[in-house]
Amino acid sequence: MSIAENLERVRARITAAAARAGRDPAAVRLIGASAAYKGVTPPRIEAALDAGLRDFGENRVQEAEAHAAALGARAAQATWHFIGHLQTNKVAAALKLFAIIHSVDSLRLAEQLSRRASDQRAAGQDRLRILLEVNIAGEASKFGFTPAEVGEAVACAGALPGLDLAGLMTVAPVRDDAEAVRPVFRQLRELARANGLTELSMGMTDDFEVAIEEGATMVRVGRAIFGEWPA
Repeated sequence: MSIAENLERVRARITAAAARAGRDPAAVRLIGASAAYKGVTPPRIEAALDAGLRDFGENRVQEAEAHAAALGARAAQATWHFIGHLQTNKVAAALKLFAIIHSVDSLRLAEQLSRRASDQRAAGQDRLRILLEVNIAGEASKFGFTPAEVGEAVACAGALPGLDLAGLMTVAPVRDDAEAVRPVFRQLRELARANGLTELSMGMTDDFEVAIEEGATMVRVGRAIFGEWPA
């Protein structure tokens, strides 16, 4: 199927999931996960732009720079989200590219983003929107705050200049049955509510419908839009 057809199917699934939860589908922001290392090339991003997608998520700063350069003026038509692990030595470059950083996984990174945002952003420009990454399932292979650390992290990161702490993000464990990760999404929602945050970045190709039912406001979908990754 074409990317336009894939997008139509994903949007229909978002609408159905929102209806099951009694939510407005317009409250769910669809982010196309456009990682180059997973086979997403600039022409495929252009096809998604042509089909009306305006939010794209990148995992690596260098690949995002390459995508933006290849897209030229069309890159400005998109809102770029950073959704991978951000190294502190890439912060300055990331601030030039991304409107939203989903994956702030340490206070050290938040502090670096705050310093750079204060230095680089013009007076009167909006603060950098960030989300704190939470490792709900405690997976050793994943980054993020533990659930027990979220309250303190919100208090500290929320007080930093130049940043707009909007919500929380998580990457759920890979499971054959998406229902198995429903408790992960539910716990993230409860943590956000307890800390006065509204944005929830959770859910990917295999589980975004369950995430929407549990309150996701942003879903990061790659394979269902851009096709299967090459072997």
